[in-house]
Amino acid sequence: MVENFRNFETGLDPFGRSWQVSFRWQQNAISIRHADTVDTKWDLTCDGEVMEKVVALPLPALLSISSAQNRAITDGWCMKLGGMHLIEMISSWQDMDKNLVTATAGEIEHYATALAQAEREAA
Repeated sequence: MVENFRNFETGLDPFGRSWQVSFRWQQNAISIRHADTVDTKWDLTCDGEVMEKVVALPLPALLSISSAQNRAITDGWCMKLGGMHLIEMISSWQDMDKNLVTATAGEIEHYATALAQAEREAA
């Protein structure tokens, strides 16, 4: 599990490359694009190539999963969920042609469960 989701290295992508990932910002998308999501923005760098990605986390999914896990929706939790989605995107190269990607409820639930497990193991 990544220790610092603000700035981390991940890889390998399907082409054998590692990527440096940096968290840029997070905001409620209802205010900027009228979407019911929390958007997390990232810079990805590899071999001089720089990409910007926004991972959108649908608020209804966040509410449902946070309720089921009895945890608050925090900035840190959303950042980690977005970072985990990026790791999956890079490793599979799925949706890497898009600047804005929306994680599904199932994906978010999978990441949230993995985070909760890692937190229990660290305690």
